Amino acid sequence: MSEFHPGDHLDHYRIDGLVARSGMASIFRGTDERDGRAVAIKIPHAQMEADPLLFDRFNREEEIGKKLDHPGVVRVLTDEERSRRYMVLEWVEGRLLRQILNEQKKFPPERAIRITTALCNALDYIHSQGVVHRDLKPENIMVGPDDQVKLIDFGIAANAGSRRLTFAKLTEAMGTPDYISPEQVKGKRGDARSDVYSLGVMFYEMLTGKVPFIGPNPFVIMNERLLNNPIPPREVNPEVSPELQEIIYRALERDPNKRYPNAHEFALDLEHPEKVGVADRPEIHNWKIKRSPVVRQVLFYIAMFMIPIVVFGLMLFLARRK
Repeated sequence: MSEFHPGDHLDHYRIDGLVARSGMASIFRGTDERDGRAVAIKIPHAQMEADPLLFDRFNREEEIGKKLDHPGVVRVLTDEERSRRYMVLEWVEGRLLRQILNEQKKFPPERAIRITTALCNALDYIHSQGVVHRDLKPENIMVGPDDQVKLIDFGIAANAGSRRLTFAKLTEAMGTPDYISPEQVKGKRGDARSDVYSLGVMFYEMLTGKVPFIGPNPFVIMNERLLNNPIPPREVNPEVSPELQEIIYRALERDPNKRYPNAHEFALDLEHPEKVGVADRPEIHNWKIKRSPVVRQVLFYIAMFMIPIVVFGLMLFLARRK
């Protein structure tokens, strides 16, 4: 449980109430008593401060947040010396995209396009600042009046020149694998195209009420993403136009080199879907064909079996040449 309660003070901030709690930090609504403005105060739990990896995540979020200034990104407010480690952010009126999706399941295409385009603009900005979010999901997006959006939680974002922090090292911290790009599943460092993929997953979900890949556990979901194709959006929701379906497929390309190269290109197609050429993609027709990870395992063991044979053959060859 948190050690802070409504009415408590933290330096010159008054705690007004608990907003959310995760395994790493508690977020409170507070008031800056110097000017009366509402703020969000993020306070790490004691066990997080004792974990170097998680504490680094907290510090990185603050470091990145302080250099970003865009209406689609929650602002981290600079402050003087504090009596303990915590972060002060702008207070955002609205609800998490996850909460809205849980209630409404799916959105009309016009609303899904509006929200996704706004997110593209926010992503285009952070990418221009050398920042990749790497953990885009509805839990990390606030939706305010008139569907204004705010990206939040830059805890595992990649800053240009920062130490590499891969998916393999942060599996627990990253939570659900539903929105992770294939290259991150493989343990590679995500880039701007990884954010594009995650946004493509959310666009799919906003239009269909489902995520593209499901399974009984994270490992099955990750294997599905690497091996198989999702149900075509138009099979789930006939209101999805062929052009919107094509946009989704371009965002969800398994190979990042075939994906939208940046969020700006994604937004252009959303703003002008009538100009999108619709491809007769094989994944529209063969999505029911499922590849099993067992095949990959068999190939792996065959390769492992062949290694000593190849090494022995090479040694034999070299011995006969002497």
